[in-house]
Amino acid sequence: MPTRPPGPEPHFLIGNMPLASRDPLAVLTRWARQYGDIFYYRAAWIHVYFLNHPDLIESVLVRNHPNLLKDRVIQNSRWFFGDGLLTSEGEEWKRQRRLTQPAFHRDRVASYAGIMTGYAQQMLTRWRDGTVIDVHHEMMKLTLRIVVRSLFNVEAEEDEKISRSLNVMMRHSAGVKMLFPSYFRRLPLPGMSEIRGAVKQLNHTVLAIINERRQRTDPESNDLLSLLMQARDEDGSRMTDKQLRDEVMTFLLAGHETTALALSWCWYLLSRNPEAEAKLHAELDAVLGRRLPAYSDLPALRYSERVVKESMRLYPPAWSLAREVATPFEVGGYWLPAGANVVMSQWIMHHDSRFFSDPEKFDPDRWGREEYQTLPKFAYFPFGGGNRQCVGAGFAMMEAVLLLATVASKFQLKVIEDHPVVPVPSFTLRPKQGIKVTVRQR
Repeated sequence: MPTRPPGPEPHFLIGNMPLASRDPLAVLTRWARQYGDIFYYRAAWIHVYFLNHPDLIESVLVRNHPNLLKDRVIQNSRWFFGDGLLTSEGEEWKRQRRLTQPAFHRDRVASYAGIMTGYAQQMLTRWRDGTVIDVHHEMMKLTLRIVVRSLFNVEAEEDEKISRSLNVMMRHSAGVKMLFPSYFRRLPLPGMSEIRGAVKQLNHTVLAIINERRQRTDPESNDLLSLLMQARDEDGSRMTDKQLRDEVMTFLLAGHETTALALSWCWYLLSRNPEAEAKLHAELDAVLGRRLPAYSDLPALRYSERVVKESMRLYPPAWSLAREVATPFEVGGYWLPAGANVVMSQWIMHHDSRFFSDPEKFDPDRWGREEYQTLPKFAYFPFGGGNRQCVGAGFAMMEAVLLLATVASKFQLKVIEDHPVVPVPSFTLRPKQGIKVTVRQR
């Protein structure tokens, strides 16, 4: 059985480094179209097998998951994420998943709806008709306030410190830096002292909140931290402070960054597609009038949900995921050796014309058509898949739809035409220079 599918010619020593190119997304998309459902390249010392078909992705994430570890990018991030759900492996991951799952039960998630819309309403009171804002920055601040309140049940006096720290970490995690081993962070390299300071600040803030909560644990408290602190495993054990810290760091990123990005790209796409925007406004006017949305409104906000789904198709906040091969196995007629990286990209699959007609078009209505109800499972997977699918997917979708409805029922956002909007693939898919919009009151 051959070990190497086709792929680009390697450059001397370094092989191919798409993440270091000017436009990594374009490079990877071009290779996928050129070399097919599976291609190979070497990025310095890392052997990469890139999968571009739902069946191959399902084979890896579902049928072969015992043969896999988290990829090198995630392994390298343990120095600040710790060993939470994002980074842990094996029995430790299974235990953490068991302890964490009840915090995201449907009824628990529903109880956070009022927090979400309440903070969105507070944000809107500061907006003025005709002003220009960076809507990505606004969404980041909003979702951070929501996740801090949902996690800790405190007013977010510390949210600016947390926001600054997270922004530093994300800014220094783009491009080839994602491949750096953790010891690089100890070297006197540009930006490394800044990121070490950001992690130290985050650690201080999170551990202080955990310590304070230990002193006044309320059995009736409904916030995520309290639920995690009260959770018991099958043997009666609970999470240590370090385990709590690691899960909180994971939720701060996952519950803050990704939802903010989904909404940011929503506003960008709606501004460029006035017909879709008009349909959204018509639904919101019919369902809500001028009131705030509630959890009970979600079944009626079908077009709003489709707007979010279509935005995450075109601009998936998690633009790729990867695994490292622990035990060799076969995929697509090729033998994947131990130590190789297997990469699967939501960006590439979500733009594949074999599964999405007119794939570059923003078309929320596609999600109401019959052919899209029977898509292959991994043609569309914004929250990952397999046994490690995002535990907070329900929380994130509810939040995105409720915030979209709250803002769009009151305001129309128009993108500034001469402001460049460029997606940058780091851990997440961020707009490089934000998204500047003019606020228009409806």
